[in-house]
Amino acid sequence: MRAVITVIGKDMVGILARVSTICAQNGVNVVEVTQSILQDLFAMIMMVDISKSTVPFNELSDQLSELGKELNLTIHTMHEDIFNSMHRI
Repeated sequence: MRAVITVIGKDMVGILARVSTICAQNGVNVVEVTQSILQDLFAMIMMVDISKSTVPFNELSDQLSELGKELNLTIHTMHEDIFNSMHRI
């Protein structure tokens, strides 16, 4: 089972590292990452494998949201199926 994590906010050192650390601490494997910096705006999409996660999905999502609040970023986490359904034409 996979999930999509999106991160948007003002660029700063360590965003990728902090998000990846939470994933690693919870047994979530980062499968693919794309990121861009547009002037001073950081935008990242991560595809992660949550099949071996050591915490329930909602707890992982809450941890990432809390990190977002701490760093003044917007971090959303959603199941891949929901992501795909939202973006299907």
